[in-house]
Amino acid sequence: MKESPIRLRGLVKIYRSVAGEVTALKGIDLDIETGALLVVTGKSGSGKTTLVNMIAGLDQATSGEVWVAGCPVHRLSPDRAARWRRGTVGVVFQSLALLPSLTVLHNVMLPMDFAGKLGLRQRRRRALALLEQVGIADHAHKLPSEVSGGQQQRVAIARALANDPQLIVADEPTGSLDSGTAHEVMALFEHLAEQGRTIVLVTHDPDLAQRGTHAGHLVDGQLSEGAYSAVPSLPLAAPVRVTGGRS
Repeated sequence: MKESPIRLRGLVKIYRSVAGEVTALKGIDLDIETGALLVVTGKSGSGKTTLVNMIAGLDQATSGEVWVAGCPVHRLSPDRAARWRRGTVGVVFQSLALLPSLTVLHNVMLPMDFAGKLGLRQRRRRALALLEQVGIADHAHKLPSEVSGGQQQRVAIARALANDPQLIVADEPTGSLDSGTAHEVMALFEHLAEQGRTIVLVTHDPDLAQRGTHAGHLVDGQLSEGAYSAVPSLPLAAPVRVTGGRS
């Protein structure tokens, strides 16, 4: 069997402060296959954001292993993780994190600027193509404040695709959107999965969870399998295997 692009083993995350310890993740074992759209649900504080941060190398595990495309992410220093992430993982943050002083186009170009792999004209051309892909190329020269919330979310998705990552993690990408716009944004993620990208998406919306190829539910840092629902146009990937920390 081909090795899963994402593999978690015994993943534990404990946050320590003067107020005491909080265990956010409690021994998660998880395999995610190529082309899967895994939707993770759970209440606030259940560990959803911590889980995607571990996969993206944005935070370090207390114990356990995180493997992404053969890379031992759990062993990377913060600086090495940042360099690794540039070409491997696209991140859609809950806060969007668009730079307000840059145009939509330049926000999408920014990850390519940091990577330094393409010339200016190539970066500009690719950014415009990505904005076209997410349906907002006509807003390329506007500031983020001049477009709607749903359009800002599309900009964030285009930016996550800038360096052509095969893995995308998205933390509550539809949380601030109305129902209709949320489903439109979800359709973009479905399309990306159809293209063969692996996506881990966090949401509190059970309706959106039904649109993933796989679902998992977090309760107090423990993960259980949710009901599977295959997108008709996408062959169902090998099941997400959850073997630890069940609720």
